[in-house]
Amino acid sequence: MARLLIPPCKSSCFPKTSLLSLFSSAPLQATSRASCLRSSLRSASSYMQLLRSVVSLQRNNQFSHPGLYITTQHSQRLICSVATDPVLQQTEEAKMDAPKEIFLKDYKLPDYYFETVDLSFALGEEKTLVNSKITVSPRVEGSSSPLVLDGHDLKLLPIKINGNGLKDADYQVDSRHLTILSPPSGAFTLEILTEIYPNKNTSLELKHSGLYKSTGNFCTQCEAEGFRNITFFQDRPDIMAKYTCRIEADKLLYPVLLSNGNLLEQGELEGGKHFALWEDPFKKPCYLFALVAGQLESRDDTFVTRTGRNVQLRIWTPAEDLSKTAHAMYSLKAAMKWDEDVFGLEYDLDLFNIVVVPDFNMEAMENKSLNIFNSKLVLASPETASDGDYDAILGVIGHEYFHNWTGNRVTLFRDQEFSSDLGSRPVKRIDDVSRLRNYQFPQDAGPMAHPVRPHSYIKMDNFYTVVRMYKTLLGTEGFRKGMDLYFKRNDGQAVTYEDFYAAMRDANGVDFANFLLWYSQAGTPIMKVASSYNAEAKTYSLKFSQEVPPTPGQPIKEPMSIPVALGMLDSSGKDLPLTSVFHDGMLQSIASNGEPVYSTVLRVTKKEEEFIFSDITEKPVPSLFWGYSAPIRLEADLSDDDLFFLLAHDSDEFNRFVLFD
Repeated sequence: MARLLIPPCKSSCFPKTSLLSLFSSAPLQATSRASCLRSSLRSASSYMQLLRSVVSLQRNNQFSHPGLYITTQHSQRLICSVATDPVLQQTEEAKMDAPKEIFLKDYKLPDYYFETVDLSFALGEEKTLVNSKITVSPRVEGSSSPLVLDGHDLKLLPIKINGNGLKDADYQVDSRHLTILSPPSGAFTLEILTEIYPNKNTSLELKHSGLYKSTGNFCTQCEAEGFRNITFFQDRPDIMAKYTCRIEADKLLYPVLLSNGNLLEQGELEGGKHFALWEDPFKKPCYLFALVAGQLESRDDTFVTRTGRNVQLRIWTPAEDLSKTAHAMYSLKAAMKWDEDVFGLEYDLDLFNIVVVPDFNMEAMENKSLNIFNSKLVLASPETASDGDYDAILGVIGHEYFHNWTGNRVTLFRDQEFSSDLGSRPVKRIDDVSRLRNYQFPQDAGPMAHPVRPHSYIKMDNFYTVVRMYKTLLGTEGFRKGMDLYFKRNDGQAVTYEDFYAAMRDANGVDFANFLLWYSQAGTPIMKVASSYNAEAKTYSLKFSQEVPPTPGQPIKEPMSIPVALGMLDSSGKDLPLTSVFHDGMLQSIASNGEPVYSTVLRVTKKEEEFIFSDITEKPVPSLFWGYSAPIRLEADLSDDDLFFLLAHDSDEFNRFVLFD
């Protein structure tokens, strides 16, 4: 996913309706425990003040961003492929550009697949010629239904099928589509020549970007629908193909020619021109295609993979900014090493390029092997950059690199884990949850509430990290098993939430009943917790009840699958050992290799459930939802004394910070 960073918090991200907005404190009678913990709070306060200052430093020293959304402007240009009345055409264009509701039920498999795409660009000052040669195969053998291609602001030149030119009667073209009326019934080669005008491509609407020219450099932005502004194509993410790209340009004006994959060949041409031929041997959707040409210089380095391969690393930027790319290179190498260590994922090409330019119109883009960033995200020097700046660079470089293997939802989780491992896990989690509560929760409670995967959408911006809950439920080892199976089954394919869910389930033999409701139900669940202690039986009961409030279009909700990570504290503030829990008529051991544990994860899947812990020698104070193990609102029967006690002694630093805040 192209990166649009959320602006930093400018105030406390947790409403202070009580000591802890995650908790609703029930009015219980104060106990003698309160008097013994006041002094402990003094030492806890100094520690938490330090932690709070670190979080504040991160929030206040990140790069300034214009906002959550990029302001869009509609440019009105004449379409070159058809001759129509300009006024009428502009009116039709405005209607086509108006926001449209997209329905999941309308999705259909493509009638045709593309196997290979060979692109050739002749870059010019006034116009650019783009030749595409595509190997096409019907989804259903023998089918010859019309092939509909997307296209916008393109001048159509000759079209060929299997080397033979098409007549006007063989196709139809309008301002948005090129339709081949009767393609061959089997596999065939489609060749299209188009003329485009990158120097006139000034639209700020990201879906209309394609290839544009700014400050003397050519650059592309193809997510989400920019590729259709380069050539006629099935511009949809489930069309996966292998690409080659040949770029030809004036050598003096554009000495650097970059695209995806490995550089196969480069050389001189007549008339002061030169060329470069790139090959990406792995299938990708067209929105990950990239091209950059211009006057840039590079910082070079090498990364040695775990199997001993040397990967060339280059960060390209205008000459005056080259000295500010050192931390970006460190961040890239750190991300590559972390991905190998944590997920066993080794980079799969011989070269990795990053381009950093001041006028890239999307802040960051994960194009295969050619990541592109706006300068404000990744340039830093010790004289001007803060710790927050360096942390932000580490995160955004890692995020876009991790897209080499995973899509949006999984990558978001992976980049959070990467920043946590290389920085402070509590600070990172606090910051992520703050953003979630500031942006997602208000939306969940309003008229724009929608699930992670809605039935329809106009624009989506949902920040739930559902993937984290898989790891909470399965543990590090189980999650890794699921990830390994996920890659084995789906590498090189367009996948769905169900594919990820199935890999986690099958790799671990776990029943994830109703977990998929996180993708289809809107709203923030409310979890109520009531506790009781039986001194004679030495048991401690936690009764959970959950409710998902009604949202537009979903008045009735089903119970969610909610992981509850928790621990318990004794009267001295130490973690209590946990050995077993009674649930659903069964006594389950939670000890590890016969040894007690000090935290566990409960899975609440019903509207009301009770868990009874055995061998609890005294009444404990529970610490619920360690690390914010699920995106819920919590109402617990904890007294103010209990909350003060947790603030002083809780071993979960996230919960301590939230209590302090």
